[in-house]
Amino acid sequence: MDEMNRDGMNRRDFAGLLAGLLAVAGGFSAKAEGQTAGTAAGAAAGAAQGAAGARSAGAMRELVSGVFKPQAGRGMQGGHESHSFMTGMLKAGNIRLEMHESVQQAGAPHEAIGTHKHSEIWLMQRGVATLYLNGVEHRMEAGDVGLCCAGDEHWIANAGETELAYFVVTVGPPE
Repeated sequence: MDEMNRDGMNRRDFAGLLAGLLAVAGGFSAKAEGQTAGTAAGAAAGAAQGAAGARSAGAMRELVSGVFKPQAGRGMQGGHESHSFMTGMLKAGNIRLEMHESVQQAGAPHEAIGTHKHSEIWLMQRGVATLYLNGVEHRMEAGDVGLCCAGDEHWIANAGETELAYFVVTVGPPE
C-alpha cells in the first residue's frame, strides 16, 4: 500500500499525474515557439543536459525504458546546483521528457520569472520552498508536489534556513 503524505497524494497518485501530463503534452505541436530567457538554474540544467548527450530538439535521442543515473553537474553556482538524469524524446516523437535534481542553498536568490512550452512537476525532497505561480506565492515542504502548466509564469526559491532539494520532471513539446 502506498503511504500518503499529509495532503493525500501517494506515489500512485503522482504516477497518475505524470501520465496525465504526458497525455496532454502529446497534443502540443512540435513547432511551438521557443521559451523565454533562461534562468541560472535552467542554464545549469542545460549544461548538465549537454554533458548527458542532449542535442538540439530535432536531434534528441529517443528515451527507452531503463534506469537513469544522475549526471555530473557543473557544481554549485550562485547558490544553485543541478544534476540531470535524462533528457530526450519519448517514442511517439513529439513529447520531450527531462528530469533533474536541483539544490538551492539557504539565502540563494530565486530564479528569474520563466515561462515554457513544457509543464513542470516539482517533488520536494528536503527543505522549504516558495513556488511562485502566476503572481501567487505557495509554500512547499518535503513530500509536497508542485505543478506548473505550460505557459505559466514561475520561479522557485529556498525559503528556509537549510538546503533545499527537489526533483523536477518536465514534459512537453521539443523546445
